[in-house]
Amino acid sequence: MSLFKKMFSREKKETLDKGLEKSKNDFFSKLGKAVAGKSKVDDEVLDDLEDVLVSSDVGVGTTVKIINRIEARVAKDKFLGTEELNKILREEIAALLAETNSGEATDFYVPSDKKPYVIMVVGVNGVGKTTTIGKLAYQFKKEGKKVVLGAADTFRAAAIDQLQVWADRVDVPIVKQQMGSDPASVAFDSVQSAVKQGADVVIIDTAGRLHNKVNLMNELTKVKRVMQKVVDNAPHEVLLVLDGSTGQNAFEQAKQFTAATEVTSLAVTKLDGTAKGGVVIGISDQFQIPVKYIGVGEGIEDLQVFNKYEFVDSFFK
Repeated sequence: MSLFKKMFSREKKETLDKGLEKSKNDFFSKLGKAVAGKSKVDDEVLDDLEDVLVSSDVGVGTTVKIINRIEARVAKDKFLGTEELNKILREEIAALLAETNSGEATDFYVPSDKKPYVIMVVGVNGVGKTTTIGKLAYQFKKEGKKVVLGAADTFRAAAIDQLQVWADRVDVPIVKQQMGSDPASVAFDSVQSAVKQGADVVIIDTAGRLHNKVNLMNELTKVKRVMQKVVDNAPHEVLLVLDGSTGQNAFEQAKQFTAATEVTSLAVTKLDGTAKGGVVIGISDQFQIPVKYIGVGEGIEDLQVFNKYEFVDSFFK
């Protein structure tokens, strides 16, 4: 438990609490109205709870699962008071998150047996992809890791420039080419450079275009293939960055990217500016992909390793 306690210092926990405050207040305001004047969890309360969960961006599929679990408990216990609903909801959501996010979150960690550990980052433009890469680089460096960034989103000059700003800020090397260059070529050079420098981790930014899924799939497949010429089984991780503030649109983006490439982990950003924190629960459950990081503020320290227990605790506090 030491890592668990170490990571969630009071400061980090306060940041998480504050980041989820809008989501929590919105959810419990709706829940309060749903159970007002009711003493027993009956069909009417469950119907209202279903509406609360769906409108909190938990998603229809995940909402149905949660309602079914609560119905089973009502049937088993014969009587459940509405005052117990908060506790039951908390337990069932924690259990649901545990199915996809197994084990306790540790600190910003990369396996030592894969060097360099190659992370390919995907996601549409505007979700906070480049910012997430910069904050990840900062956290890995803070852990004593040698980091290299690769600017393989070559379709927008702004993407290359933004990654350069982060590389300068964090003081890590960046591999880049001119706008319009072949993304696979940049990825190849980045991994090769990381090997030569003895880097522990290399983070590759990729283009965020969804207008043609076939093109996206071909491009990401090619990027993977050329990286494997340098490092076996690269990338070791495909991290999809989603903007939590877009709610249901984040589900659609997850659907598109999981169809285009094998996504192994998720980062959900911008949870502090919105009341849509429920999207973390739904996306994790529906796509059966672990949420690895969440963004709960604009500061460089405000990208946190996702811990299901701390998340549920902050949401239901």
